[in-house]
Amino acid sequence: MRKKEDKYDFKKFGLAIKEARIKQNLTREQVGSLIEIDPRYLTNIENKGQHPSIQVLYDLVTLLNVSVDEFFLPDMNTGKSSRRRLVEKQMDNFTEKELILMESLANGIKESNEMKE
Repeated sequence: MRKKEDKYDFKKFGLAIKEARIKQNLTREQVGSLIEIDPRYLTNIENKGQHPSIQVLYDLVTLLNVSVDEFFLPDMNTGKSSRRRLVEKQMDNFTEKELILMESLANGIKESNEMKE
């Protein structure tokens, strides 16, 4: 029999879901409608760390493009963070000029970091 204290704390996950939802300008009602859950259930996941069902967890991470690796496998560098995935998704719609700007910015940050070392 599992001990109650062994359960995973979903508070950080809920905050990441909330942040991704807000960044995508989606309301709880919109997300609820899209994945067919009550918005109050989403409120409890986001604010109280309520444990979502496996299906709801899957629907949320798929819809909002949130990586679960950083929450369930924090010590392993197994995938891209939610922030990286969100930035990459935004860049999918960039023009060639905008991508050149992003590349220049990334190069500038890299050079700055190398100078610090």
